[in-house]
Amino acid sequence: MSTVVRHVMIRGRVQGVGYRAWVATTAQASGLEGWVRNRRDGSVEALLAGDKGVVADMIKACHRGPSASRVDAVVVEEAGAELLDQRHAGERFSILPTV
Repeated sequence: MSTVVRHVMIRGRVQGVGYRAWVATTAQASGLEGWVRNRRDGSVEALLAGDKGVVADMIKACHRGPSASRVDAVVVEEAGAELLDQRHAGERFSILPTV
């Protein structure tokens, strides 16, 4: 098993449609670690950490999102595990405040 960390930016109609909650629920069900948050520019930002294949599947799912969303773009970058420190203490996956 190969563990990876990916920073993901999602643009489109992704706020006010349950996108953050969908990411958190889907990621947790997949056994991933990380966090998700809204950004003031209207995008959603996520950090996904776990098995390479599971992270890749989650990123593919982010292109669709929940049914009320419209995803225009998903930008993925490699990230360091130190970004996991932004999670709430004791949580494997957190919904963070808007930045």
